[in-house]
Amino acid sequence: MKIAIISDIHDNLANLGLFFEMIKTEEIKKIICCGDVCNQETLVFLSKNFKNEIFLVRGNMELYEDSEILKLENIDYLGRYGTIEIGGLRVGVCHEPIFINNLLENDPELKFIFYGHTHRPWISMRQKATLINPGTLGGVFQKACFAIWDTETTDVKLKIIQ
Repeated sequence: MKIAIISDIHDNLANLGLFFEMIKTEEIKKIICCGDVCNQETLVFLSKNFKNEIFLVRGNMELYEDSEILKLENIDYLGRYGTIEIGGLRVGVCHEPIFINNLLENDPELKFIFYGHTHRPWISMRQKATLINPGTLGGVFQKACFAIWDTETTDVKLKIIQ
């Protein structure tokens, strides 16, 4: 199964629209959003343009109220950080890397942790987990990009928005 990993949209609706165009041919089944969507309009745009499940954590720059997320049926809100199971794999999700230790303490068997905040695409290891930052979809301080994760092969590919 292919999962799109996005982070740090920072209300860039133009890039979010390009992202949706780019994933049309990828057969993406779910989206993991590592935070910093920012305002309610961007959150609604995200939800309306992808009908399948979206896992979302809160970033440090969010302007929407948590109660507004409940109105969006396809968004599974994890708070500041959380764990999910996808394709039989335990996965952690957070925005700020300071929460990675919390995730690993709560579930030392995590195979992957997706995070954002730094705006830099990055892959590293900690304990048994592969840590993946998809970069910034908003194109803030870095080129706009996102990642596609294949749960069957565990491959991760970075895609740059042109």
